[in-house]
Amino acid sequence: MFSIYKKELQSFFLTPFAYILTALFMLLFTYMLNTSIANMDSSLLQFSFNEVFYNVILLFLFLIPIMTMRTYSDERKFGTEVLLMTTPVNVFQIVIAKFLANITVFLFMLLCSTLFPIVTALNGEVVISQLFCAYVGFFCWGAMCITIGMLISSFTENSIIAAILGEVAMLAVLFVDDFSNTEFIAQYPTLQTVIYSFAAQYKFVYFSQGVIRLSDLIFFISAIVLFLAWTVISIEKRRWNRG
Repeated sequence: MFSIYKKELQSFFLTPFAYILTALFMLLFTYMLNTSIANMDSSLLQFSFNEVFYNVILLFLFLIPIMTMRTYSDERKFGTEVLLMTTPVNVFQIVIAKFLANITVFLFMLLCSTLFPIVTALNGEVVISQLFCAYVGFFCWGAMCITIGMLISSFTENSIIAAILGEVAMLAVLFVDDFSNTEFIAQYPTLQTVIYSFAAQYKFVYFSQGVIRLSDLIFFISAIVLFLAWTVISIEKRRWNRG
């Protein structure tokens, strides 16, 4: 499994791919940070990194599909899927190795973003507890989206299609709570409650407010496990179909 993990990391860090993604993320974070400062009502330099993370979510969803679109689609496109499936490791280990590689890139991006609170702390004050909650919530959100992108990538050999479908799926997850509040759904309270329970955006709101709830952690962990399990099933199904 480690060999696959290492191979995936090399595909990210021995090419400009990971660095371009990180540069785009830093550009996005810088833009949101500057916007938050510019929109402050007070003359004092006070703002919340939690709000910055919350505002970054929507635009960040455009980066995740780019990160995950090649996970399995390129294996099919370049004919390396057969070699991958004949390795001594099983499908579950392959999926986990690729997931950990994507998570490593994501953590690298988050690590680079700590430059902003460090600079802020040197020139002002940062509430560490709130910042920690924001990072935990953003990591959970990003990890869930990565598993969604990996699942979508397992369906097609075209990485562009994988990116587009992944983007659509992630936006759908983002706006589940808005869908549950539509007039039509509101007519059926039970259905509305069920749909709202799958909404991820309002759960992230608590993280962005500096609160970590066990129920929210369980939701994100369950979603990550579920999408990874579906990815394993998708790959296994394809392998059996190939005979």
